[in-house]
Amino acid sequence: MSYKTILAILQSEADASRVLDLALPLAALHDSHVIGLHAEALPMVMASPMGGPVVDLSIDMQEETGRRHAVIRQLFSERARIEGVANEWRGFDSVSGDSAISGIESARSADLVVAQQTDPDATSSMAANVEALLFETGRPVLLVPYVRKARSAQFKKVLLAWNGSRQAARAAFDALPFMKEADSVEVLCVDPRDTPRRDAEMAGTAIAAALARHGIDVTVKVESSGGVSHGEAIDNRIADTGADLLVMGAFGRSRLREFVFGGATRTILQSMTVPTLMAH
Repeated sequence: MSYKTILAILQSEADASRVLDLALPLAALHDSHVIGLHAEALPMVMASPMGGPVVDLSIDMQEETGRRHAVIRQLFSERARIEGVANEWRGFDSVSGDSAISGIESARSADLVVAQQTDPDATSSMAANVEALLFETGRPVLLVPYVRKARSAQFKKVLLAWNGSRQAARAAFDALPFMKEADSVEVLCVDPRDTPRRDAEMAGTAIAAALARHGIDVTVKVESSGGVSHGEAIDNRIADTGADLLVMGAFGRSRLREFVFGGATRTILQSMTVPTLMAH
């Protein structure tokens, strides 16, 4: 199993290079086809105080969106050429100008989606709707921290945050190619509870055994949160182990089309320090 079709969400000039620094080496490693996708907002004709259209402003906006399309497409094409990977470009103009929203349909036909974590300092036009990718596509999303500077797609130590849920199971098996390439995988269970079929001390053993059958070097760590949130406990374990990839299920619900995240998911989305594969 490998990722043969990778969708790279390129929201802006600010995040494009960072996303490509992971997506393209990953494509080269897996002999993948990469789709670069960028969307711009449709120019809106604005009215003057006298009620007439401000045509020149609309033209200026159209020229600027055209420039950004060209710049990001050129960056993608040149970087893909250098990496020697098969590629295609998809450019969209939409009301929102959100590349993630425009990429939902494309994502559903991809093995993996790569996008940048939302930068809290970015303007709204420069931030892609990561929530839509996680909850509307049905595909695993590999999020690149906005502080990441590395240009590597090989992960040596993977941390799997495991709570036995459907979302965690989906993420674990979606991440198999990364786990099989890694030197080691740790299954982390924070504050597990007894169930009718399993004592808390045995949490994570079944998924660890399943992963081991794929030839993966896997260990289990059962840990008490010690009063901190589960998201913080995961962050702390990443720091303690030196893990360079986190795998976890994405939890949340839609309330009138506004996504409300579960606690650990929200914490990781805000504070991630390593690339994070999430699946819902």
